[in-house]
Order: sequence, then C-alpha cells, then structure tokens
Amino acid sequence: MNNINLARKLRKNLTPQERVLWKIFRNHNFYGYEIRRQSPIGNYIVDFVCRKKKIIIEIDGGQHNSPEIILADKKRTEYLTSKGYKVIRFWNKDINDNMEGVYKRLQEEFGISDCPPP
Repeated sequence: MNNINLARKLRKNLTPQERVLWKIFRNHNFYGYEIRRQSPIGNYIVDFVCRKKKIIIEIDGGQHNSPEIILADKKRTEYLTSKGYKVIRFWNKDINDNMEGVYKRLQEEFGISDCPPP
C-alpha cells in the first residue's frame, strides 16, 4: 500500500485523541490555519501538519516508550526537521487529561497570544 492510500485509511481510523484535536483543527477552526490530518511527507505519514507554519503535531501512545520506537521517532523527527518542519509531540494522556495545557502549547507554537479559543 502506498503512502497516499495508507493516509486515506488512517484518516478513516483516527484514534480517540486524534479525533479530539481534529475537532479543533478541521475547517480552519484553529485561528484560520489550514491543518491537515494523516498527511504524507516523504516516507512518513504525520498525524497533523500546518504547511504554512511548517508545524507537525504528533500524538503518541504508550508504544512510543519502547527503545525501538524511540529510535524510529528520533530518525523521523530528524528527517522532518531537515525538511524545515518543527515537530511537536503530545502524549495521549496529555490529550485525555490536560487539554487546556495542550491548547495553550499549540497557541504558543503558532504564535497566538492572549486570544481566547475560537
């Protein structure tokens, strides 16, 4: 399966945490920024990307604590940053238990200050 078809499949099967963020991002709801979900970049498919701001948002579950995945994530991040992107990672637990903190961090990363959520 190529990356485009895999990305389409992943869009149909978002994790609960990805669904929470997608409700915020869809239809340019996040301060007018276009943010795409499950988007191919090179050989990778990123959870969310804002191409205008060159920001990638990744949502990680517990499997990302294993040594193999930590190494793969490092390699992935190095590749994406070499393409000019900033990679922001949140744990599933952050989305579940601290959405206010996640939202504030996103505002900071996008350069949005002192604005209430849309």
